[in-house]
Amino acid sequence: MLAFANDYSKGAHPAILQRFIDTNRDPQPGYGQDTYSASAAEKIQAACDCPDAQVTFIAGGTQANAVIISTVLKDYQGVIAADTGHVSIHEAGSIEYTGHKVLTIPGHDGKIDAQELAAYIRGFYDDENHIQMVYPGMVYISQPTEYGTLYSKQELTAISDVCHQYDISLFMDGARLGYGLMSPENDLTLPEIAKLVDVFYIGGTKVGALCGEAVVFTHNNQPEYFNNRVKRRGAQLAKGRLIGVQFETLFTDNLYFKISAHTIEMAAQLKAALTEKGYQFFIASPTNQQFVVVTNEKLAALKQEVDFSFWEKIDDDHTAIRLVTSWATTEEEIAALKAVL
Repeated sequence: MLAFANDYSKGAHPAILQRFIDTNRDPQPGYGQDTYSASAAEKIQAACDCPDAQVTFIAGGTQANAVIISTVLKDYQGVIAADTGHVSIHEAGSIEYTGHKVLTIPGHDGKIDAQELAAYIRGFYDDENHIQMVYPGMVYISQPTEYGTLYSKQELTAISDVCHQYDISLFMDGARLGYGLMSPENDLTLPEIAKLVDVFYIGGTKVGALCGEAVVFTHNNQPEYFNNRVKRRGAQLAKGRLIGVQFETLFTDNLYFKISAHTIEMAAQLKAALTEKGYQFFIASPTNQQFVVVTNEKLAALKQEVDFSFWEKIDDDHTAIRLVTSWATTEEEIAALKAVL
């Protein structure tokens, strides 16, 4: 079975596994107080050109989203997100479970629009009954989006300006951030992202690690007693070194960016193969997620040899599916998929 369902179905990059072996018998404190986590945090600060950044390692993406949103927001506030945003549809109500409502606005190919965002917030305060409503306290975006699309520097700057105007936090979900950064269509750097958003996380789970995300508060704005609150929410590992070792490895010799560049190159080859075979794209994605429309007959045939993700029904006869490349994707696998297509 050819593995194109997601970017975390295989284990970890060999360099990470080797680093685990090399450090395995070194005794370290728990709960993220180990030397590897400290080293990883310093490397991330350097990569972000943000020496005052506060870096915390969390077990997974859903935990990161829930912890960040629930600790930043006040109890009467909600988080604004695209109606297609991950926290809106694919996290089993985890944000609402923390007591905070997800306030949705229309997504455009997965992205929110700064003018529509401003209109939504302005409309909230213009409503004379807003004292009875959930206050907008944060804006959530992801880079890349659920559809593999990217915010440009101009778009992110405009959204950041709206957030500053209304004194609310801007949070970027970076579960696949490396693939956004290395896309040929990207015009944002990691330091620029650190300047424009209040908090983001660098995804490890989907970018070569076994698990783990690096949460970065960029403006000395980490909530009080954050580590305590991470633990309280069940998102902290006793063996914090597990994540620290991985991120120290990922941010040594630019491995994170090399992994991401390889994945994007494989996605380009995948896209070329799909185009050559005459497949219709559901959406134009410049990153490692590619979405195509297939007939139900073709869907059934592909299932026999390819592991892919269902995306959505188009009509009674057609379905949109997602094919994803990862650190482990090889040219041989792309060639084998092309033969199946």
